[in-house]
Amino acid sequence: MRIAVLGATGAVGQELLTLLQERGFPVAELVPLASSRSAGQDLDWQGERIRVQPVGPGAFEGVDLVLASAGGSVSRQWAPVAVAAGAVVIDNSSAFRMDPAVPLVVPEVNPQAAFAHAGIIANPNCTTILLTLALAPLAARRPIRRVVLSTYQSASGAGARAMEELRQLSRTVLDGGEPVSEVLPHSLAFNLFLHNSPLEPSGYCEEELKMLHETRKIMGLPQLRLTATCVRVPVLRAHSEAVNIEFEEPFPVEEARALLAAAPGVELIENFETNRFPMPTDVTGRDAVAVGRIRQDLSDPRALELWLCGDQIRKGAALNAIQIAELLREPAAVAMGPGGAA
Repeated sequence: MRIAVLGATGAVGQELLTLLQERGFPVAELVPLASSRSAGQDLDWQGERIRVQPVGPGAFEGVDLVLASAGGSVSRQWAPVAVAAGAVVIDNSSAFRMDPAVPLVVPEVNPQAAFAHAGIIANPNCTTILLTLALAPLAARRPIRRVVLSTYQSASGAGARAMEELRQLSRTVLDGGEPVSEVLPHSLAFNLFLHNSPLEPSGYCEEELKMLHETRKIMGLPQLRLTATCVRVPVLRAHSEAVNIEFEEPFPVEEARALLAAAPGVELIENFETNRFPMPTDVTGRDAVAVGRIRQDLSDPRALELWLCGDQIRKGAALNAIQIAELLREPAAVAMGPGGAA
């Protein structure tokens, strides 16, 4: 396949290149694309240096697949151009996620949705991807009534520049200086703050509402009650989430634990005797979403609580996109969701 990576110089774009090679995806020719500001750089690809090209009207001619991770405005401008040129676009921005005509896909959860595309498939928000991997196997066993969650989101969710700023400002604090942030609205060094996406009239921020609407769409639960509080924390590239799930009826903890331990894309990490549960360092640079501390909610006999961590750049973005591409190429190559066949 002739594959274009739009946003090839960004953190997710770089991860896409790494994963295409690691997973042996059939790339006859790679076309790295970026804005005019980033074009002209050289990237490593299969032992060679290749030049990043500026995205433009003719950039997608002869391209079979576009992996886009360059922001919503860029995707809105160029995804239709790529589709018109004959390519399928897997888009990592929020531009098309809630478009009824565009599938929003997590391959382990709703793989069948990918095949209803009309040229564009949306990659969900990173926190939503991690959440649905844990919710789906449980929802397949007992209906969910309500989800209450808090996220602990890494700097990588704001891009490579935010990650570098966290490194630099952490050194500044350790050296006794005053950290001044230019990328994020506040310094993340030895600090945390509520997610900086725009606030809506409801008092929820855009990131929190993404989790509500995207989870409903992916899981096919348009009436799901879900509320989220999203927080940025001084971690480089792995998100964590504390999740409370209320079911229609009591859900035995051991049954839930067994389902999650067997779920595709999930790794169980928990040892109650040693108080050892998932941490960002467990998942950094790894594919699996780690889940643990699964327990009965003492305030509600129908609710369970759990904790999860996942690499934001990998499963939260680049890996999920490539799994969608693998699914389109070979439908049996990716796990087919809870209870499905591989």
